[in-house]
Amino acid sequence: MSIQTDLQPLESQDVKVQLLLVGGHQYTLYLKSDAPILNSLITTIVTRAAKQESASHCVFQIPINEGRSALCFSSEQLVGLVTEPPIWVQQVENIQPVATNILNSHYIQIDNFLSSEEHERLIKYVLAKESAFTPTNTSTNDKNYRRSMVLYSFPEFSELIVNKIQKMFPDIISKLDIPSFNISQIESQLTAHNDGNFYKIHNDNGSKETATRELTYVYYFYREPKKFSGGELLIYDSKVENNFYVSAESFKTVEPRNNSIVFFLSRYMHEVLRVNCPSKSFADSRFTINGWVRRTEV
Repeated sequence: MSIQTDLQPLESQDVKVQLLLVGGHQYTLYLKSDAPILNSLITTIVTRAAKQESASHCVFQIPINEGRSALCFSSEQLVGLVTEPPIWVQQVENIQPVATNILNSHYIQIDNFLSSEEHERLIKYVLAKESAFTPTNTSTNDKNYRRSMVLYSFPEFSELIVNKIQKMFPDIISKLDIPSFNISQIESQLTAHNDGNFYKIHNDNGSKETATRELTYVYYFYREPKKFSGGELLIYDSKVENNFYVSAESFKTVEPRNNSIVFFLSRYMHEVLRVNCPSKSFADSRFTINGWVRRTEV
């Protein structure tokens, strides 16, 4: 007899997974309940429990630390799993290998997010705050991974953006066709991309500190006529490759339309293409208010 795992519940949700490895070692990570790699982990446990001779042997490679490193171990080292909330397994006949499929990314883009008066006030505010912007960085301090300028405190407009997102939240969830969740916090920062600036491929919730980020948003604004080109947002589709959850080659391209806001799942891999701004003037930059909608931890 062979075995197929049928994971419950079927509705996608975040799962805290504690890996129990040979020698008493443990490691905790966070996965979606419908993530193929979680199915593979549970299948390994189930087939071993059934003492199947056909149980496959493989090496698990799980991205951690926002994708900058990977946890690697062989299937023989996996002793058990602790999942929170519980993931129940039904054992039925005719096991099938986990298929490697492209998982399409989805996003929504809403035009005219701010009123004309709010948009004009925001641009004047940002130009007056030029000296308060500081260079962005990453946790690895790799200057070749991200180049832009950021303003972390702008209460006059961060409150405006957050309030608008809260009011629109039910409609955003509906259009993205994802389960609703309780909001614990909406983060925001104000970013300027000028000539030669970019942000290489990354996701926004790949660490323990960022695991509760559910939605990413990017609000675009700039002076017109537009004095820059490039700066498109690429949102990658996903796939499973050698038990590794990675970005696919396919992607969606989002144009940075003035006074529009984009929402997508924080777990998607994405990047900002290089900006070309011949004048190199701060006032001609590609500006964004971007941030994350965090869910309440269970």
